[in-house]
Amino acid sequence: MGLLALLAPIVVHGHGGVVAEDDLCIIQIGVYTAHFTIYQPETRASEEFCEDLPATGESLFVLDYLHPNLRDVPVELRIIRDVLGRTIYAAPEDLARIDDLEAATVFYQPPVQRRDGSFQVTHRFAEQGWYIGIVTAPHPSLDRSYTAVFGFHVGTRGWGFWPWVLLGLLAVQFQYWVSSGGFRRWRSAQRGNQ
Repeated sequence: MGLLALLAPIVVHGHGGVVAEDDLCIIQIGVYTAHFTIYQPETRASEEFCEDLPATGESLFVLDYLHPNLRDVPVELRIIRDVLGRTIYAAPEDLARIDDLEAATVFYQPPVQRRDGSFQVTHRFAEQGWYIGIVTAPHPSLDRSYTAVFGFHVGTRGWGFWPWVLLGLLAVQFQYWVSSGGFRRWRSAQRGNQ
């Protein structure tokens, strides 16, 4: 049974304001939705990322508007260092707990209206670590604003998935050893040496 658990498909859940849906990353900004993609053209060519970025360097953030009203309102993007340690659990209410948002900010794109339906900004990350993205857009006619908050990591995080691969290979080898009689032969040899 343990081996079957290792071979079972892994289910990935979205976090923060970005959710993976049908191989697309969708960001929910209040009533608005947009396709959200990050590129690292210097190191990863045209590879798309939803949130976590594999390396520091130039990163292109793209919001392709799915909600038509986003074309009529100014959208802003702020990226801050994760000074609260919220990682993937960052939420809009966490922002009120940050004493100095400006000091934590590493990038800020003031509100800009994109009639073509594609918001694009570039930021060069100099340091690995956890960051929080904050996308804000106002309602087109009411006096209210909507915010999406998502935590993401830049750079490698420890060993990645390799310990799990190694553990899986060891489990397969152990199961083979037991099922082929290797354990029984080893126990017999141990008893014979006593």
